[in-house]
Parts: sequence; structure tokens; C-alpha cells
Amino acid sequence: MLKPFVEPAEALFSGFSALSAAYHMTFLPPVIRAARLLIAGALIFAATSAMAAPAPDDRFLAARDAFRAGDRAKLERLAPELRGHDLEAYVDYWLLTGRLPDQFDTAAAQGFLVRHEKTYIGEKLRNDWLKVLGKKQQWAEFDTEFPKLVAVDQELACYALQSRRARGDASMLDAAMPLWLTLLEPPEPCYPVLEVLIWEKRVLADEVWARVRRQFEANKIGAARYTTNYLPTEQTPTAAQLDAVVERPLPTLVKLPANWAEKRLGRELAALAIQRIARNDPRQAAEQLEKLAARMEAGERGWAWGQIGWQGATRHLPEALGWFSKAGDVPLSDEVAQWKVRAALRAHDWGVVRATIEQMPPALAALPEWTYWLGRAYKAGGLTTEADALFQKVAGQPNFYGNLADDELERPINVPPKAAALTREEILGAAGNPGLKRALALLRVNMRVEGVREWNWTLRGMGDRELLAAAELAKRSDVYDRAIAAADRTRDEHDYSLRYLAPFDDQVRPAAQKQSIDDAWVYGLMRQESRFITNAKSTVGASGLMQLMPATAKWVANKIGLANYSHSRVNDTEVNLLLGTSYMRMVMESLDNHPVLASAAYNAGPGRARRWRADRPLEGAIYAETIPFNETRDYVKKVMSNSVYYSALFEGKPQSLKPRLGTIGARSDAPKGEELP
Repeated sequence: MLKPFVEPAEALFSGFSALSAAYHMTFLPPVIRAARLLIAGALIFAATSAMAAPAPDDRFLAARDAFRAGDRAKLERLAPELRGHDLEAYVDYWLLTGRLPDQFDTAAAQGFLVRHEKTYIGEKLRNDWLKVLGKKQQWAEFDTEFPKLVAVDQELACYALQSRRARGDASMLDAAMPLWLTLLEPPEPCYPVLEVLIWEKRVLADEVWARVRRQFEANKIGAARYTTNYLPTEQTPTAAQLDAVVERPLPTLVKLPANWAEKRLGRELAALAIQRIARNDPRQAAEQLEKLAARMEAGERGWAWGQIGWQGATRHLPEALGWFSKAGDVPLSDEVAQWKVRAALRAHDWGVVRATIEQMPPALAALPEWTYWLGRAYKAGGLTTEADALFQKVAGQPNFYGNLADDELERPINVPPKAAALTREEILGAAGNPGLKRALALLRVNMRVEGVREWNWTLRGMGDRELLAAAELAKRSDVYDRAIAAADRTRDEHDYSLRYLAPFDDQVRPAAQKQSIDDAWVYGLMRQESRFITNAKSTVGASGLMQLMPATAKWVANKIGLANYSHSRVNDTEVNLLLGTSYMRMVMESLDNHPVLASAAYNAGPGRARRWRADRPLEGAIYAETIPFNETRDYVKKVMSNSVYYSALFEGKPQSLKPRLGTIGARSDAPKGEELP
């Protein structure tokens, strides 16, 4: 770890040395002895004063706390003491923004931006200032500063559209229109932008109902209630009607009046009720829709069947594809279309896979997963040339689908040649980079969110050599997650020993060997779980390198007979690895020794991993693609791809992903052995 400040122990040692010197001066002539004692006393006083004064980092944290508490007097008192500190810019930022939003000092803001132009903290200040200007509708100043912003969030994007509207720019309507179906829970500045589409009649009843449906899909019910205010009077539901659909959908359908289908409002509410039932019981929703479908319009009926198909697909119900087929040609949202493909994959219906992907919006279809699966659909249909062309598009990418495409093209997966060694000047350049220094300082004081943002901001626009130097700097500082973040970005020159770091080697590999599990898989899992942050803690309470939940850690500790275990020990590297690898071995043994199932189980629990199997053997890649939980699906893919590269590094030879994914055996209702947590 880089240590920019003098250790307290060194100051203490200096003090004791001075005291010792004073003792030995007893036998010197009185004048000399007095002089030297005076010097020694001064040294001792300086040493003890240094020990008593708070360290610079402590003063910085005190300044942060003063800012958070609104204690401006204390913040102003501490600020001069932090001149020259790596994080001085943050103190200046707090002094300036402590006046937001009512007393924003424009001249001070401009001065700050001059001093900190092109830095993360400068961007942050400009972002804050622009939001104040937008809220006050000071468009002239807003338009001056807005083009200088690098990363535009949704609030500012909407303020910019408001400004264009104020200037009479009619093209803002075209820019705003895509937000209608994508911005389902908008921040406050976006409402005037959406409402202008109503006023200008760019959005009519059809588009309003389409937005309401999308909001129901996303379970943004409060936002959907608001959207219904844009409907024509005769189509606007009452609060009681919406409450009934949301809270009591089945009784609402059972008690529909005889004339429910005569008006659009009745039909739309029926479709929304079907959607709410499907979220809990797709089969019951299908039963209800069969009774009502004949009296509904094609668009209403098709959307409802698509919703049932979607919910059925996430539950791996065999009827899902049949429900989707009843939706006809009604356009599907991105989420629903992707689950239609997944249902077809589990059914091995390559025709539906192909047709659905080909109907996706181009940007969605171009994603690596759908490029790969469309290639597989072409290959299944005998279109090998077309399939290989699609595989070529993603082959070589260091990810799950790039690995699978390489396998389809019979290309071995290997790490690229290692970049030339970094020079001393390159490493010193990284160490002297103000943004990287600020990021490491923020991480040093446990301001992780800010540190990560500062680090990622500073990496923007760096060339490969600069990225590798930043990665090396982070590695030497034991900040492994930021080393990986930098090495992951290289385009032409690579160092996979940095991209796939393997710290704690003397502890991890023996622990894996003791449990008879693949060390490449263990590293692949840890890279995804914690990025090797030993004190990492998730929002749900998982801790340490292997992100163990408290109950799981306690259960494993009891199971293996770990004496004197308490949760306070969970972040100890040796204990965390012992518990984590023991649990990995237990999960593997309970799930046919299959790493895909075990990876899913490690993230979502063994019971779920077992339930996600099919009634017949399933290709490992299809099992991974059809995991219902977004987080777990992404997790399993990354863990398995990580393990390929760790194996290539550890073994020094090419690898293949498909053999690791293998085949997932058919579902069995009887759990194998003891049920694990």
C-alpha cells in the first residue's frame, strides 16, 4: 500500500530517541547539557504534538462530516488545514455546494470550474449548478454551461429539452418522443417534456394506453396512475377502478358488468387485470383470458397473451410458447421479446428463436447474446454460412458469448499476448495523475462510492499503456477491483494477469485444493463476487472475498466444526476462504458436481438452481440463458467465462467454454442429500 503520510510509530520512535539522548547528556558540561536538553525537549514536544494532532485524513473526514451535518462554521475552520491534501478539491466543493440551491455563488462556481476543469469533481459541480439553473429556468446561463458537460443524466437531458422548447426549437418534439415509452418513472424535470407531447398532439390515446401498459409491465403502478390523467375523459379510469385492477384483479374480472367490452376503458382495464393476475399465476390468467378474449380488440388481446407468455416463460412453464403464439403479431416490449426467445430455447424451437430475434429492434438484436443465439438458430436450420457470419461478429470478445462463438468456430480460447513491460516513467505518470491520486485517497478513507466514480472518470480517454499503468498502480496499492477496472478497458495491448488478477494465491489455491474444487472456478467466482475486496459487504449483508451471508457462514462453520466461530471473523481472509470453498464443495456435491448449477446456487440458493432445471437434459448455455433472475443470469455467465481465462493463465494452454457448461441433467423432485442454505 502506498503510504503518503508519516506513520505515527515513526514519530513516536523519534520522541523516545530524543529522550534517550537527554539521559546520556547527564555527564556533559552544564552549558552544553542545557542546550542539548532544550533541543531534546523541543523534539519531544514536537513528537507528542504530532501524536495529539489529528492526521490529515482524519481532518478530511471531519470536514466531510461537518458538510453532511450542515456545520459550515466547522467546515470553514477545517478547510485551511487541508490545503495541499490530495482531496482538497472535495473540501472546496463542499464549501461551495453547501449553499445550494438558494444561494449558489455563480462567480465562485465559475472559478471552481476553471481550477478543476476536466476533473470528476468539476463535472460534479457543473452538474449541480446546471440543475439549479434549470430549476430556475435561467436558460441563457444553462445553455452556456450545458455543452461543456461530459456525462448527461436524465434530469439534465430533460432540462436541455425544456430549454430548446423555450427557444422555440420545434425539433425538440422529435427528440422527446422516444422518451414516451422508455422513461417510465421520470424525474421531475421530465414531466413538462412529456406533457408538451400531449399539448402538441404527438401523443394520442393509443400512445397513452401503450405507456400505461409498459408501466404495468415494469410494476410502476404509481407512474401508471399519473399517466392515465393524459387520457380523454371518457377513457380515464377512476381511482377506485384502478385500485380494483391493481389490488383485486381476479374479483374485478369475475364481477365485470355485462357491457364491459363496449368501451375501450372497460377492455383496457380487463387487459390490465389479466396482467396483474399473470404476475402471480399465469395459468389462472390464461383461463380468465380465454373467457374474455373474443370481446377484446386484437391489440388488447395480444398484449394480454404476451404478458401471460412472459410470466410463464420466467417460470419455465411448458405452455409459455403457446401463450406467446396467441399474442399474434402484436409488438412486444424488449423484456417480453427476450423471454419469448428464452422460452423457445428451452423448447428447442429454433424457428421461433430466429423469427423473434429477427423482429427485435436493431439495437437489441445486435447485443452479443441475441447475435449468438440467432447464429445458433441459423445453424440449426442448415444456414451454416449465415451462422458463421454472426458468430464472427462476437468471436474473440472476452465474455460468455464471445467464448461460445469461438467454440462454434472451433477457435481455442486463449489469453492475448502480454503487452510490453511498463516503463518506470509510465508507472510514475500514473502515480502522479491527480485523478488517480484522488481516487486512491478516497478509497483509503473508505469513501468507496466516490473513489470508484473518481477512478472511472479518470480512466476516460486513456490509451492502453495509460490504462495498464493505472492498473499496475492500483495493484501495488492493493486496490484490486480498480486494477481490474482499468485493465478491462484496454483495446489492443493487454495484460490478462492484471485483467484476471489472482491475489491471495498462497491461500486461495491450497483452500481450493483441500476441497477438491477447481481453483480457476474459485477465482472466477471471487472476481465476480467481490473483485477481491476483503471487507466487501453487499446491500443484503454478504461479507468478504466470497460474499458469505451471515446465516450461510454460520451453517458452514457448524458443519465443518470450525471452533470459536463468530460473524466478526467472516472478513478474515483465511476464515472467509475456508467457509466459502467448503460451501462451494457442498453445493457442487449436491448438484451433480456441475459448476453451472453450483454457480447459480451460490448466488441464488441451491433450491432455486435445482428448480430451474428442465424435464429433460438441457444444454448448459441454455440453462444459463434462461435463469429467471437477471442478477443470477448475468452472474453465472461471468463466473463461467472468468474461469476459462483463469484456467488459461494457470495452465498456460488454450481453453474451451462449452465443455465447462456441459449438459444440465433433467429435473428431479427429490433433493440430493441434505438441503443446503
